Amino acid sequence: MVTVGEPCKAFPPTPFPRLYSGVLAPLAQASRLEPGSPGAGKPGRPHPDHLGTHDFQSPAPPGEQGREEAEMVRAALPPLLLLWLLSWASRVQAAPDQDQIQCLPGLAKQPSFRQFSGYLRAAGSKHLHYWFVESQKDPESSPVVLWLNGGPGCSSLDGFLTEHGPFLIQPDGVTLEYNPYSWNLIANVLYIESPAGVGFSYSDDKVYATNDTEVAQGNFEALKDFFRLFPEYKDNKLFLTGESYAGIYIPTLAVLVMQDPSMNLQGLAVGNGLSSYEQNDNSLVYFAYYHGLLGNRLWSLLQTHCCSQNKCNFYDNKDPECVTNLQEVSRIVGNSGLNIYNLYAPCAGGVPGHVRYEKDSAVVQDFGNIFTRLPFKRTWHQALLRSGDKVRMDPPCTNTTAASTYLNNPYVRKALHIPEQLPRWDMCNFLVNIQYRRLYQSMNSQYLKLLNSQRYQILLYNGDVDMACNFLGDEWFVDSLNQKMEVQRRPWLVDYRESGEQIAGFVKEFSHIAFLTIKGAGHMVPTDKPQAAFTMFSRFLNKEPY
Repeated sequence: MVTVGEPCKAFPPTPFPRLYSGVLAPLAQASRLEPGSPGAGKPGRPHPDHLGTHDFQSPAPPGEQGREEAEMVRAALPPLLLLWLLSWASRVQAAPDQDQIQCLPGLAKQPSFRQFSGYLRAAGSKHLHYWFVESQKDPESSPVVLWLNGGPGCSSLDGFLTEHGPFLIQPDGVTLEYNPYSWNLIANVLYIESPAGVGFSYSDDKVYATNDTEVAQGNFEALKDFFRLFPEYKDNKLFLTGESYAGIYIPTLAVLVMQDPSMNLQGLAVGNGLSSYEQNDNSLVYFAYYHGLLGNRLWSLLQTHCCSQNKCNFYDNKDPECVTNLQEVSRIVGNSGLNIYNLYAPCAGGVPGHVRYEKDSAVVQDFGNIFTRLPFKRTWHQALLRSGDKVRMDPPCTNTTAASTYLNNPYVRKALHIPEQLPRWDMCNFLVNIQYRRLYQSMNSQYLKLLNSQRYQILLYNGDVDMACNFLGDEWFVDSLNQKMEVQRRPWLVDYRESGEQIAGFVKEFSHIAFLTIKGAGHMVPTDKPQAAFTMFSRFLNKEPY
């Protein structure tokens, strides 16, 4: 096995498939997906082992002999096979060869699908790192799916390595294991680290202060650059997906993409997204109380000081007593040792303090997405702004050591074509987060623009034990869009084979938009419930009933 601790042996390029008496070798053998995948055993792309790499003979030089040999090859090939071959060759030539990952450290066996890592041009002097994995099913006909993680300021490689990428990082920070529920089993998946300053993405001017509008434009420019580099995919169906603060990234990007006829946008899906600060805050207090976190005394005080005429304002209430009690709710949910991303999961590393220290840096874990209007939050934000580069940011109750160890290994960075002068990779960038200007309090207008076009399929899905972006707030948000109800709230099922069909959550469908929950999952749904997440993803892409 090639491990992270040693150089990865590069495989020679395969410019052309090997021919046997007019029969294309890969078609004579069953191409295969990785063992254990849901699509294993079905026809797919030719495996690299079958492409005759080491026996390839360079084509004859220009001249009569070369032309004669070319005519012999054409005559030996059936017309349909020749058409397939020309199509295959054009796709190989279209992709950027310099970005192709020849050999990825940590895998016992290199994949049967192609993958690429490099940089996309964004606005100005910004360079966004991407990692693109082709579909294991059929890249030519499979949709292109963009994935963005949130923060703001966190890397989409978290989604790649711990959620739904083809390889999952193991605790040793060295080994990658194939993911039997990878989303690239049925889609070409593009992971972009956004905005600049996050992960391996950078800006020539090293200015990383940004805002929602700039990020949407930068992601749009990067997506256009992707289709410039991979023109063979420009006509494929395009879906925009993401998680958490991508609840802002994705709809703001979609509004730009819908105005570009060169992109074949079909829909968007957001998991545990921040769709509305107000509805997220208001619903979180109810979520916390009815999950047994607050107690009757605190709940009674909240009802007395934050509510009137059967309506509660836990978002921007100015009553001093309400503010005091909301600060206690904020402490319980975010700083008491509960896992804000999954109420029923342990907190990695044990119960943390408000701030922990590693070497000469403070490590903070508040991304500034809940109860943002509380006065102490603003004071804390200003103090952090003055602290500069002496602070690091990590997701709360999450162990990022394995991913950081892997992505900072020099052999991995080389395989991913990362410039040597770039600093170390971190899951989240404190300076990007703390300087980020949040321009939108709600995504209502963006979703209404998309829905009013009646052209796109939209899914908002939530793990139902997440507190960072809880399911109740997103359900309220979808309801507030006032779309025509088509399917009343009902259970949706997943076939787990050994235990048969089980309720995976609940779904309700409106005209062009659906809201779906995943039972027992937290903020990172594919991590907690990989089979349910894959089933949901497949039904979404194929426009099947959930």
